[in-house]
Amino acid sequence: MPEPFKNLFNEKIISYMGNHLERVWPEFDKVAFVAMAIDNLETLELKQRSAQITDALTAFLPGDFEQAGTIMLDSLAQNDDSEDGIKGWAIMPMADYAGLYGQEHFDISMTLFKEMTKRFSAEFGIRHFLINQSERTLAVLKTWADDPSHHVRRLISEGTRPRLPWAMGLPDFVADPAPILPLLEALKDDGEEYVRRSVANNLNDIAKDHPDIVADIAVQWLKDASKNRQRLIRHACRTLIKKGHKKTLAALGYGTPQVTLERLEILTPEVDFGTALIFDMTLTSTSDKPQNLIIDYAIHHQKANGTTSAKIFKWKVIELKPSVTLKAKKKHAIRKITTRVYYPGKHGVEIFINGVSLAQKDFELAI
Repeated sequence: MPEPFKNLFNEKIISYMGNHLERVWPEFDKVAFVAMAIDNLETLELKQRSAQITDALTAFLPGDFEQAGTIMLDSLAQNDDSEDGIKGWAIMPMADYAGLYGQEHFDISMTLFKEMTKRFSAEFGIRHFLINQSERTLAVLKTWADDPSHHVRRLISEGTRPRLPWAMGLPDFVADPAPILPLLEALKDDGEEYVRRSVANNLNDIAKDHPDIVADIAVQWLKDASKNRQRLIRHACRTLIKKGHKKTLAALGYGTPQVTLERLEILTPEVDFGTALIFDMTLTSTSDKPQNLIIDYAIHHQKANGTTSAKIFKWKVIELKPSVTLKAKKKHAIRKITTRVYYPGKHGVEIFINGVSLAQKDFELAI
């Protein structure tokens, strides 16, 4: 069984932080710092562990933030490959420290984020500044778009994600993403996939609240787009594709399907929990031109109150030539997973082509 993610913060990594902080500032009380940071550590989850380490830093670093910031800077590894200082997950609580206590020391805080992100990431810590000093922070991020470090460039797009997982939200950008769009524009053709992937994830966040904005961006960016940019757009639009957002599908070349669904057959009308639903379909083109089709299916799961809720799954992406008939068969496992509670009774399968629902049939789940 894999090691729990939360164990990335353990006594060893905390002691390692203490060693390097003491190295650059001999007055640092490493023993007391470690004792405070590991207190009841086994009962805490990952973010809680990081927060407790931040509290220990607050207790044992100097109260003068400028001095504390200089100590943290000097304690960092030369780069993310060297072993001569702090790097990796140990950076997270330090970046949070800068975010929480550096608001009145803007310049050194920005330097801390820039240097810390080269050795791990500062995407959580910098969000405090994006909330409290948005315009000033965005102006700095703009100057980093040409930075030689791809880690620094990625911080621009990752730090500004409106709905970054595990992090505090950025409500102003959720309401209006316009201030961050020029930053994403500047990074859309970045030479590193690591950065472009982050741009796509930022756009996917925006799509959850402003789908038409992202659809419009897709139209603009797809003009004379390289293969890298095409991949970025597809990844950015993944939620909208899954939801069948018509404007997005049209931008990606998936128009209203001209097809006839001649058959949807449930081959396992009664499914025992722990086995699989099996169904097939027959689809014929009614167009005189080739069509790009995204074929998805939804499972309508029974809920405790007797209603159902649908979850869409990807199936096929094809080009269907004129008058051609496609036959396809699908096996969908129904077994215990951590993200869903299954209930017995009537369930359904629904077929979507380019976001358009074509047919639905029911099956029974036995538990």
